[in-house]
Amino acid sequence: MQPSLIDSLADTTAHRDRDDLNHAIATLLLNYLEAESVGIFRIVEDEGVKRLARRIGFVRGGAILPPEDLNSAGRLAALSDVPAREQCFARHASLQYQRGQRACAVFPIENEREVVGLLEIETAAALGSRDAELVTGILRVLRNHLALLDYGERDTLTGLLNRKTFEASFDKLRRRADVTEDTDPSWLGVVDIDKFKSINDTYGHLFGDEVLLLIGRLMRESFRGADHLFRFGGEEFIIVLDRASEVGAEVAFNRLRATVEGFRFPQVGRVTISLGYTKIETHDAPATCVERADAALYYAKHNGRNRVCKYEALIAQGELEPKQKNDDIELF
Repeated sequence: MQPSLIDSLADTTAHRDRDDLNHAIATLLLNYLEAESVGIFRIVEDEGVKRLARRIGFVRGGAILPPEDLNSAGRLAALSDVPAREQCFARHASLQYQRGQRACAVFPIENEREVVGLLEIETAAALGSRDAELVTGILRVLRNHLALLDYGERDTLTGLLNRKTFEASFDKLRRRADVTEDTDPSWLGVVDIDKFKSINDTYGHLFGDEVLLLIGRLMRESFRGADHLFRFGGEEFIIVLDRASEVGAEVAFNRLRATVEGFRFPQVGRVTISLGYTKIETHDAPATCVERADAALYYAKHNGRNRVCKYEALIAQGELEPKQKNDDIELF
């Protein structure tokens, strides 16, 4: 391989932010292969249908295609719309196909367990075997790099994001809200498992850990790929709901509550959660936003449990006193 490519790959894997990493990979391949376009897609589930949502796209000449909005998943292309894409996903292997006058090569993006996305490269002529092997090798490097990032960013038990990644995720979401004020707001929810100490005391920590693991799985099934799910410590979780209407946020949080209540946990049986949530304001500090949601959670747990409470609604009803703003509060 050319030294310039090695240097570019080394620079690419220096990134810790996943958006920056995708941007760098797409740029590297566009330039090195002299491609017409490069697109990186994530695979999302939409009512049983696998769809593709673009993370980043580049077109020769400088055009950048932005990430596609996951809030309108039904408008995204289905994986099955292009047979080669579907076969790439099913076989865990790259494929090439013709689209009009141009050749397309599609490659699986994998983590340690499954295909989580696709890389698609459009070129004037089909990729030769050497270039195809090169792209596969770069994706292997990417997979190993992402595995290292996951190790540092994810909770080892549940696989959800861990607490130390919260501030960076929150700040990125808030910065995006600064320039998209015409869109729906984002929301932060704090989840706590009701009477979790009793579960540990009665059934033991092994079954307690299984409850945590299964609730993490139920959370992933209940929310969209654009939403951020964290295990914050012990039996507490945080959900950052990315752009949803007021009604949509209430529906989403209550869907999780009902899903957990209706699930039968091995040995333990019925488990419930309480949840408090609040709207993320443009100038919020992470700690003050968590504090508001936590106040709503506290109210939910002391007024029946197994319920979802919105901080702003409790303030309007006179059930809570407004939290005083304090820009000096630190979360850690």
